[in-house]
Amino acid sequence: MRRQHPIAGFVVDFAIERARLVIEIDGGIHSLEAVRLADQSRQKEIEKMGWRFLRIDAETAMSKDHVMATVCEVLEI
Repeated sequence: MRRQHPIAGFVVDFAIERARLVIEIDGGIHSLEAVRLADQSRQKEIEKMGWRFLRIDAETAMSKDHVMATVCEVLEI
């Protein structure tokens, strides 16, 4: 897993390159309309390149075990 990984001019929070999975940790600011719309647009562009997205709210991300379990579930490990 790579942190602050660039993908086609965008920087994502985390990326698992072999699985083409982006993990974004979203804090409270991501609930603002303008930020939410920008996130959606950016996500669509990255998904067009074959990447999948996993968005986790910042509070949930504080639980490492929960994040790892969610990632494993998405990757079907």
